[in-house]
Amino acid sequence: MQARCREIFRMIEELSPPDLAEEWDNCGLQVGDPQRMADRVLLALDMDESVLDEALELEAGLVITHHPLLLKGIKQIREDLPPGRLVSKIIRAGITVYSAHTNLDSARGGVSAVLAEALDLTGIQILKPGKEKYLKLAVFVPVDHCDQVREALAGAGAGWIGNYSHCTFMSGGTGTFKPLEGASPYIGRAGDLEKVGEIRVETILPARITGGVVKAMLAAHPYEEVAYDLYPLENRSVSSGLGRVGSLKEAVSLNEFACKVKEALGVPAVRRGGPAGGKIQKVAVCGGSGGDLWPLAHKAGADVLVTGDIGYHAARDMLAAGISFVDAGHYGTERPVLDHLSRHLTEGCRERSLEVEFIVSSVEGDPFFLY
Repeated sequence: MQARCREIFRMIEELSPPDLAEEWDNCGLQVGDPQRMADRVLLALDMDESVLDEALELEAGLVITHHPLLLKGIKQIREDLPPGRLVSKIIRAGITVYSAHTNLDSARGGVSAVLAEALDLTGIQILKPGKEKYLKLAVFVPVDHCDQVREALAGAGAGWIGNYSHCTFMSGGTGTFKPLEGASPYIGRAGDLEKVGEIRVETILPARITGGVVKAMLAAHPYEEVAYDLYPLENRSVSSGLGRVGSLKEAVSLNEFACKVKEALGVPAVRRGGPAGGKIQKVAVCGGSGGDLWPLAHKAGADVLVTGDIGYHAARDMLAAGISFVDAGHYGTERPVLDHLSRHLTEGCRERSLEVEFIVSSVEGDPFFLY
């Protein structure tokens, strides 16, 4: 069965929720009809003339990009200028374009997380926690249904803290209630005061998934009327944010590490700064332009920062502070996420019995490197 574009959008947003995006960003549908059917989808970092030609050749009705087509804004669609000409061609071709940008940067399984995994880092943590709002949920459950409700909460996305899932706290007590006329109680009889051994289950969840978590909890809970509380938290996000920091299994020299980065990312060259023989073990990464995160990397104890677009002054500041860097380019540090996104969407379609082929672009490349 073919999928509508909007169904694919939902699967992207499961991985990279739109509310993780920065305020200045323009994620989501860029051009086209969300109701259009799509059986072949092209994934690319950018939408340009070459990617459009590739989509037409492949007969891909949907193109998913990382960088938004309309990020800078277009006030006029002039076909005598490149931006307007590209938009006009996309519309005439009947192609839909969707972008996941800074929300994919900050997502739990997003750009920097994939980059950290590509470099075989262990003990991965978020470098700059996001601004996502969290809630604490507390629900009172009869003892014999405690495990069932806990699993439902976890399955709906609650209880995720960093690299841990199913995080809850449980404490026992006694619940009291009197079923009134018309009630259909799981325990007890109408008119009788009941005292029941219950477990208070507490967990944490992003505010954006509250509806789904509560729905799953109510479906798993045996009571006709479920007692639960939701508390706003001041905690910063522990599951999403920019950059990652982790460790190599064994320390290597900066030269050796730079070669590892080049090989792992499949780029023809990298720039490095720092003592060639300096020992590298703790590594900070940020896909794209992450040079501004170097103070956080330094604070986290990183020996090196791997990112792209490092400027002259940022490089000098890093070296003065004693932290090395490897610049593998904007394209090189973001490109791995496309394969990850392709796998995520392929699996999502398989679970939904949707027949959609996802293809990672083979025509785009880093504009700063000659292949």
